[in-house]
Amino acid sequence: MLNVADLPEDLLLDVLSWVPAKDLVLSCRLVCSHWRDLVDLPTPWKRKCQREGYYYKRLDRSIQDWRAAYFLFSLRRNLIKNPYAEEGFDFWEIQSNGRKKWRIEELPGDCGQRSPHPHVQKYFVTSFEACTKQQLISLKEEGYWDQLMDKAKPAIVVRDWYTAQHDCGCRYQLCVKLLSSDYIVLEEFSTEDLVIEQWGDAEWREALYTFQNYPSGVRYILFEHGGEDTRYWAGWYGIRVTNSSITITPDVVE
Repeated sequence: MLNVADLPEDLLLDVLSWVPAKDLVLSCRLVCSHWRDLVDLPTPWKRKCQREGYYYKRLDRSIQDWRAAYFLFSLRRNLIKNPYAEEGFDFWEIQSNGRKKWRIEELPGDCGQRSPHPHVQKYFVTSFEACTKQQLISLKEEGYWDQLMDKAKPAIVVRDWYTAQHDCGCRYQLCVKLLSSDYIVLEEFSTEDLVIEQWGDAEWREALYTFQNYPSGVRYILFEHGGEDTRYWAGWYGIRVTNSSITITPDVVE
């Protein structure tokens, strides 16, 4: 009677590619040295990516570790919580709350322009002194273990959308820091101050940055954004922000 050990290697690799990833690493890999070597090959992981819709032909040559790529694809999502203001200010830590403070408005609101993303219905708006807010993301709590981050060095893609009220100029800031386990800054991106002039088009603009080839030891990501109006008008004439995102991916540009 035939058993699984009698299967041709390519067929056994295909069988292994159907096994859930956790079982593949924690169980199948421990069966024997032959199975360990098979699980460590790129083949079952590349086939899992293809089967589960994570495979992109243009990435074929650029991915060196298909096992890491599989886990990164399966974990990929927006790590910013409450990015569209649907839950008020939950998950956001207010750093500065100038004069009239932050508030939430529904689109199109006073800016007059709807978001280019139909699912976005609300935004955060600043007042006439500096308003900033932040989120601290723990990579381990989000499922990204230390070895995965240090060995794979996946791309960390940061996006934020901002606009102004057309009759009032405003200032926008975005700062994102990659932090070590003891909160030392390993790498940082900042827009400095971006000014939208009064009577502008008030179109939604995207701030986009990708961290690559950063130092080992990244354990937290600190995301902070905000701004103020440049006319110092009482009320909420400052920068509008929404649809913030941080995604970790084997792909450089999503």
